[in-house]
Amino acid sequence: MNNFEFKNPTKIIFGKDTIKNLEQEIPKDAKVLLLYGGGSIKKNGIYDQVKKALKDVHVVEFGGIPANPEYAKLMEALNVIKDENITYLLAVGGGSVIDGTKFLSAAALYKGDTPWNILSDNIKTEKGMPFGTVLTLPATGSEMNSGAVITREETKEKLAMGGPGLFPVFSILDPQVVSTIPERQLANGLTDAFTHVLEQYMTYPIGALLQDRFAESIMQTLIEVAPKVMKDPTDYKATSNFMWSCTMALNGLIQKGVPTDWAVHAIGHELTALYGIDHARTLAIIAPSHYKFNFEAKKEKLAQYAERVWNITEGSQEDKAHAAIAKTEAFFHELGIDTKLSDYTKDYKDTAETIYKRFKDRGWNGLGEHQSLTPENVKEIVEMAY
Repeated sequence: MNNFEFKNPTKIIFGKDTIKNLEQEIPKDAKVLLLYGGGSIKKNGIYDQVKKALKDVHVVEFGGIPANPEYAKLMEALNVIKDENITYLLAVGGGSVIDGTKFLSAAALYKGDTPWNILSDNIKTEKGMPFGTVLTLPATGSEMNSGAVITREETKEKLAMGGPGLFPVFSILDPQVVSTIPERQLANGLTDAFTHVLEQYMTYPIGALLQDRFAESIMQTLIEVAPKVMKDPTDYKATSNFMWSCTMALNGLIQKGVPTDWAVHAIGHELTALYGIDHARTLAIIAPSHYKFNFEAKKEKLAQYAERVWNITEGSQEDKAHAAIAKTEAFFHELGIDTKLSDYTKDYKDTAETIYKRFKDRGWNGLGEHQSLTPENVKEIVEMAY
């Protein structure tokens, strides 16, 4: 196991009817900017619960943050923060709203030329404006980590950011919110969380026995609850396990002491930026091809995954590893997630070349756990995903 440090300062408030706890978590003298997405929280009752809990606090609202938090829209919110002298941010939404709030947390205190530099120059945020979250869509784990991804429509870019100053102060997780989530978003959440685990697990053995079993247990749980959540999102037992699995998949714990990959995400982000494909679906497009392309480097871990997660015990190591990839793709299909780029767009033929050029221009010459994937390799992986 590799050396590591682990600190996660986010307070988690989990369970039924916990949104009212906002009243105790936000300072009474704070000037709060309440951030949310397309307005679904006003239809499902979450908005009313939040407003009731904040009745004694000065609140300014900013809605309309899109599914891929867009830089131009967030800059509008940044102007509100400055004009209204906001001191505290509250994200009520899924990963996109929370990621957008993290960007605003960093940008509000940023002293550089333009806040886009936080992303383009990969500037780590050591201190941001304090913020909390009320999670409405389990998927990204953004409610308990310090990373975010922001899209810039005018340049068709989607870049990551983060830093120790971007952990939420607190996050409220009430599994009852899952009951109103559309089926497509449930499938996306399950796929997103599952792939998050794979990015931190599907590398090579390093003797991190507990970390492996943490990761495997999250994947086993997601596989077990997926059909129940999809069939009946009011099933509290299933949705509570779903929600907590999504959080645990990317709160930093399972990546400590082990190598991680993240090439699937780096490539998938480009598909979202170019075509607007849902983030989770880009991961399902790229992951199978990525594992096939890197089969020799990953086959030992793929075989372990086959045995422990999918109960595949017969055949050679290679047989098990190939079966594990097939099982993963089949799992995505069972959720209604297509796994080929051609399923999403007719304009896919130049995609590999476009992404190759972008990675080349950025100097991204070492993706993956061995930092060995070149832009040329990425081009091949994308072509395999057509």
